[in-house]
Amino acid sequence: MSDQPIGHDTSTGHGHDHDHGALGSASPDAPVRVLFVCWGNSARSIIAEALLRHLGGGRIDVFSAGIEPKGVNPLTIRVLEEAGLPTSGLRSKSVNDYLGQRFDYVITVCDDTRDVCPVFPGVHESLHWGYPDPAKVEGSEEVRLAAFRSVFTQMGQRIHQFLPIAERFAAERRPVELA
Repeated sequence: MSDQPIGHDTSTGHGHDHDHGALGSASPDAPVRVLFVCWGNSARSIIAEALLRHLGGGRIDVFSAGIEPKGVNPLTIRVLEEAGLPTSGLRSKSVNDYLGQRFDYVITVCDDTRDVCPVFPGVHESLHWGYPDPAKVEGSEEVRLAAFRSVFTQMGQRIHQFLPIAERFAAERRPVELA
């Protein structure tokens, strides 16, 4: 039996059949690629991945990773399921799994990763959205769950603001057809 935490993916694949992540220029019709990074890839980055995947539909390829992946926190799954978001396929992954891939946006979601996140060549923009780690909150399950719900709500608001920016970026890289 593996000593890896449940939900910890040690594979290097990201579960997609297409290879939009190879370094080089993206095709004009390729989805916008976003990578969310936090320390453990157990809560904040997983929440952001699920939210953006849901809200962005097929227009955005979204991934998450951690500097030191810890496995997905069960309260992360609970909050996502409460919101009606799919959770199958969500796994805690290492940022090293994505080195050498192209991303349009790399977004750190915790202060600890801001300065240690690897550089991804070809990134259109690196962003930092700092959120407190709900996994570090102590207390009853209800207190801890409230912390996860709060981060979920804050991230949802931020992603609603980010989505039009990502869509505008995708539209601007498409060639204009002249009549």
